[in-house]
Amino acid sequence: MSETPSRPSWRPNLIGKRYAVSCGHYLGTAAAVRALERGGNAVDAGVSAAMAMAVAQPEIVSFSGVAPTLVYEAGQPIVHSLAGLGYWPASVDVDRLRVEGGGVVPDGVLRTVVPAAPATHIEALLRFGTVSFEEAVVSALDIARDGFATYPVFVRHIEKFQDRYRSWPSSAALFLPNGRPPRVGEIFVQERLARAIEGMIHAERNAPGNRAAKLVAARDYYYKGEIAEGIAAFYREQGGFLTLEDLASFRVPLEKSISCNYKGYAVHSCDTWCQGITLLQTLKTLEGIDLRGMGVNTLSYLHTVVEALNLSFADREGYVGDPRFVDVPVTGMLSDEYAAAQRQRIDQRKAFGMLPPAGRPPGATREPFIPRLDSFPQAPPGAAPDTTYCCVVDAAGNAYSATLSDNARDTPVVPSLGGTVSSRGSQSRLEPGHPCEVKPGKRPRMTPAPALVLRGGEFYMALGTPGGDVQTQAMLQAFLNIVEFGMTPQQAVEQPRVGTFIFPSSFSPHAIGSLNVEQRFPAEISEGLHALGHKVSAWSSLAPAAGAVCAIVRDPMTGWLHAAADARREAYAMVW
Repeated sequence: MSETPSRPSWRPNLIGKRYAVSCGHYLGTAAAVRALERGGNAVDAGVSAAMAMAVAQPEIVSFSGVAPTLVYEAGQPIVHSLAGLGYWPASVDVDRLRVEGGGVVPDGVLRTVVPAAPATHIEALLRFGTVSFEEAVVSALDIARDGFATYPVFVRHIEKFQDRYRSWPSSAALFLPNGRPPRVGEIFVQERLARAIEGMIHAERNAPGNRAAKLVAARDYYYKGEIAEGIAAFYREQGGFLTLEDLASFRVPLEKSISCNYKGYAVHSCDTWCQGITLLQTLKTLEGIDLRGMGVNTLSYLHTVVEALNLSFADREGYVGDPRFVDVPVTGMLSDEYAAAQRQRIDQRKAFGMLPPAGRPPGATREPFIPRLDSFPQAPPGAAPDTTYCCVVDAAGNAYSATLSDNARDTPVVPSLGGTVSSRGSQSRLEPGHPCEVKPGKRPRMTPAPALVLRGGEFYMALGTPGGDVQTQAMLQAFLNIVEFGMTPQQAVEQPRVGTFIFPSSFSPHAIGSLNVEQRFPAEISEGLHALGHKVSAWSSLAPAAGAVCAIVRDPMTGWLHAAADARREAYAMVW
């Protein structure tokens, strides 16, 4: 791997030997470094960063949100997946959702699913970590108790959605101190969340037994103890579905990842309860196309990538959902045979113009769901600016990759908790027969989708990003910039991007958008895409809505680690 002077980057491409960290917020990166310097491994550091970012980015990441997590253990040619996503409560009433949401999952307490992040982080520590919960959560506790200096993206979010925060007194009390949005640089403190974290720490300290028993005690304090009781009481008072029984019975399964082979790179994602298969399927479609010959970010290249994505999003709409409830033909969708058939559907002279029909992958046991595209609202240019991401690689070669999420603007703060509880039910659907249809105990199909890449059975890359439906698109473009066009990771994440949204959004009310193009592209690119039949809208030059990709790449020649963080948001990387 070498620097490419003809394509400079604004930030340096960081290279280190002992460890590398890249996170969606600089305080997350600092938390991971603190854990590593204290002797923790990649999972200890990743969990520390994940919980710290949930406190430092509370408007887009909930401490009680989602945390899909991938782990690579050095020397083992497999990738483990922790299914960090909660399910719909047992008492969910679909008819009530339809009535109160006007046909879509409504805002507020009714979209809450069981919070998964605390259990996921503790499960990661139990199975792959070395430290206590207290050691892992210390940075998050410091930030909650002492506060953090508010930053522009945080302030802009609160300003933009302040009316929604005002609609719930508990949310206004936290996010609108002094009756107004915070100003940049003011200190934002979360005292009640700090007390909840301290309760988990005390439960761990006071529990008898070994490290594992103490970690379980911290988890039980959240899901069966005082925190759970406060959450359940709030939802009972507010008329929500979530109960103490839902919380107490929740467990995070350890699963095998799903993966595809792209020119010798094994690209891994979580299972089809998230949208990661969209990245894998698009790579398979593109594998047989001479992308290098087209040239990076040329008109023909961008058209081809966008159309391959549109085909994958059509299949996402038609087939992809919680695999415990939906028979998703994963093997067929990622097969060479199907990729070749999908590839033939791309017309270099003309865009689809609208969401194409889903394909017919081998092994499909049912017909795809076919959406009525004229029944969805039209979305303004942009994408969901929520979620964050963290990746860590340690000196032993272990790797952690997780996408943390759940925004605070569409559901009220639980007063006793000092934060919101997972509103990921917003990514479920109410149409009968849809693969994401709401059912008790079923998980929504969520957008957060971390990735890990192996080469020759060894770690090669970790990457991920915030951005809702843009996540797999931004990750795809950064990945191709590295493996096809030889860019350094930092150059790869800074390149201009496009994002297609001609499908029903993953977020209620599932609006349909256009092809968004960052303004750093020459005007002839947007004009050319329009001429091909794409409905084109403009993003700003460094649009936060285009994602904020973080990545770590291991140079197979030297073994050294290259870390990159996107300049579109507060993401930062560090190595040693």
